[in-house]
Amino acid sequence: MESQEKITLPLVKDDEDHAYLKVGELARRTGKTVRAIHLHEEMGLLKPAARSAGGFRLYREEAIKRVEWISKLQEMGFTLHEIQSFLRSYEESRSAPEAMTRVRDIFEAKLQETQAYIVRMGQLVGDLRASLGYLESCHHCGVHHLPECAGCERFGHDGTAPILVAGLRRN
Repeated sequence: MESQEKITLPLVKDDEDHAYLKVGELARRTGKTVRAIHLHEEMGLLKPAARSAGGFRLYREEAIKRVEWISKLQEMGFTLHEIQSFLRSYEESRSAPEAMTRVRDIFEAKLQETQAYIVRMGQLVGDLRASLGYLESCHHCGVHHLPECAGCERFGHDGTAPILVAGLRRN
């Protein structure tokens, strides 16, 4: 069986020997789709450095960092519209200290939101563990038992179930 070689698309160079990436190569190197790159451009989050004679978008190597930055912000929970607003706020700053204050404020708010989310997820982990512990003894129920796990008093249960099981009570 033949092994497939990894094909790397060459960089496009202009007359001044500036290297550019075509949109497909930028997408491949960032793990994004061409459509995602186009969307970033449409929203003003990314700008091609040039266009080829045939009208193809050409990006500098720095565009990789911009796409990775956008991806990181999305991982943090920012929507593309929020990133667009974030950039607009940054770019409208009249000075570096003002720009950094705006960025710091946005990151501080995101940190607080993320920490609150972690607390909620920690509570959910506790709820899931309690429910799984409660349900662990349920495999002892026989086929003659009705599914009334929420108020079960068998197998060491006291008739009160964790919230994730208690919601199963029949109305």
